[in-house]
Amino acid sequence: MVSQKVTISNPTGLHARPAGVLAKVAAPFNSDIFIFVGDKKVQVKSVLSIMAAAIKTGTEVEVQCSGDDEEQALKAILEAIEGGLGE
Repeated sequence: MVSQKVTISNPTGLHARPAGVLAKVAAPFNSDIFIFVGDKKVQVKSVLSIMAAAIKTGTEVEVQCSGDDEEQALKAILEAIEGGLGE
């Protein structure tokens, strides 16, 4: 298992479009990928789970990946978040 903290920088947080981008980035990986925000554990491969977490801009989250391609998954998710998720 690998994990790292990152701050959400999207001006409007993780609403439908960036949640979709994030889920699409996560989909090809075999690893389990979760975001921890407060006491919530969010499945990153599920757009609805991401949206339900109502993660706002400036929120620090922890991305956790566990599986055979965990390092690559973590790198891809962090790059997507730091890159603004298409916004």
